Amino acid sequence: MKANKKHLKNLVLMLLVLISINLVGRYSFKRFDLTQDKRYTLSETTLNIIKEVDSPLYVDVFLEGNFPPEFKRLQDETKQLLEEFTAYNSNIVFQFVNPIEDEAEMVPIMKQFTERGLQPLSITVEDKGKQSQQVVFPWAVANYGDRGAKVALLKNLMGASTEQKVISSVQHLEFAFAEAFNKVVKEKEKKIAIIKGNGELEERYIADFLQTVRESYYIGPFTLDSIAKQQPTETLDALKKYDLAIIAKPTEAFTEAEKQVLDQYIINGGKTLWLVDPVAADYEDLYNENGALLAYNRQLNLDDLFFSYGIRLNPLLIKDEQATPIKLATGRQGSETQYEQYFWKYSPFIYAESNHPLVKNMEGIKFEFTSPIELLKNKIDKTVLLTSSEYSKTVGTPTTIALDMIAEETTPEEYKGKGLLPVAVLLEGNFTSMYKNRVLPFKEQDYKADGVTSKMIVVSDGDVIKNQLENGVPLELGFDKWTNNLYGNKEFLMNCVNYLLDDTGLINIRSKDVDLPLLDKEKVYQNYTWAQTLTIGLPILILILFGLLFTYLRKRVYTK
Repeated sequence: MKANKKHLKNLVLMLLVLISINLVGRYSFKRFDLTQDKRYTLSETTLNIIKEVDSPLYVDVFLEGNFPPEFKRLQDETKQLLEEFTAYNSNIVFQFVNPIEDEAEMVPIMKQFTERGLQPLSITVEDKGKQSQQVVFPWAVANYGDRGAKVALLKNLMGASTEQKVISSVQHLEFAFAEAFNKVVKEKEKKIAIIKGNGELEERYIADFLQTVRESYYIGPFTLDSIAKQQPTETLDALKKYDLAIIAKPTEAFTEAEKQVLDQYIINGGKTLWLVDPVAADYEDLYNENGALLAYNRQLNLDDLFFSYGIRLNPLLIKDEQATPIKLATGRQGSETQYEQYFWKYSPFIYAESNHPLVKNMEGIKFEFTSPIELLKNKIDKTVLLTSSEYSKTVGTPTTIALDMIAEETTPEEYKGKGLLPVAVLLEGNFTSMYKNRVLPFKEQDYKADGVTSKMIVVSDGDVIKNQLENGVPLELGFDKWTNNLYGNKEFLMNCVNYLLDDTGLINIRSKDVDLPLLDKEKVYQNYTWAQTLTIGLPILILILFGLLFTYLRKRVYTK
């Protein structure tokens, strides 16, 4: 009887403990991340975005199926992250979908995905020395009401192994999903002015960039040469209504009145993204009967403006051994022209070395005929975002540049101490007007000599934003149709825009570090029998030993 009461007491106590735990769990939510790098601990910015999801947000992930270990890891990490999102907000609903369950439908499905901008990827699967091809769709799509956003799950790192791409992609996952959720959940607020009137790039050459930016921001063309037709103060007042001004590859000199409008826009807190070519040199000019062009100072009349802000764009060209390829005709075979790829040293292939969240974990970016940016001493904070490689140097202008330069030979000594030249710089702080203590080009009642806190990014290459055309149709920014390479130009420019306009700290999520150890397949192949014995035989051996030990102890107890 005593034993029964004791058991009943323990049962009641256990029930009370379980009920208490459930009550506490209902009103107090806490998840524990025991990983060393805290990869599943969501940032405050991400949590704030998730909290705003007040109706179902559906996420379709196209990473379902049997994948090689690298993609299986990406699949698992994506699932873990989405489960974390769902744990904080049950309105986020996700599913993993296999787009090609029916092999007969592969071609039309691939075409359908490509038309939606979800480019499938063909990967080589290796198994004990045997290779096979497999198509994967490393994408997710988020839908919230009538809005949608695509999420790239695999970063395109040229020259990197699949393992390196997966590690980089996992580091990027939280930012990629948070950015997509922010895009579909929040209403557009910020406005961007695309500056026109000084020979900037035509809209068709920045079409892909504009289309991408338009998903999150309002965009409007803004013509500076309207100053000549109306009061400059009216032009300035109109420009002040925009949060960001983008100046994409101007080719004509700015007037003093135009510069005052831009100067006062910056002084009053306006953000700017400058994509400027100090030197006149374009790829198109190379393809003539001589295969040469004359590169010279473009004379944009912006030197004093940039000087007052603390930088100088030198009218020199950077020649870099770490270059992107171009395809040139080398002869004919029968009726077909033969082409070969050569590294073009005036088109640097630039990887970000900076740990700034704007460029950290960035893909390689293609530059064309870029110039060095010199940093000057003043009170403005300057962060070098991108530099040329260690094996680069400057070439003075004017100079003749010819295609036959691809055959020239160089040595490392030629570049010693000359490389690492800044080509993209972030400036932050309280800017001083270039017209301080000077006669103003036009009278302005609200003129300010010293500005409020603002920021700008200056890139010494206008072609970074330029997309190629195929039969008059704009291609994806960063894609080179001649070599079929996809560069990180669009990601870089979108990060620039988001950083300049971001008030939520979303861009800082990019700096998250994830330590993702992957299986060394080469070692596994070399020690295949040992690895197989360890992973299969060891658990069986442990079970046998445990069974023998349990049987021995059981007999010992009951024989007594």
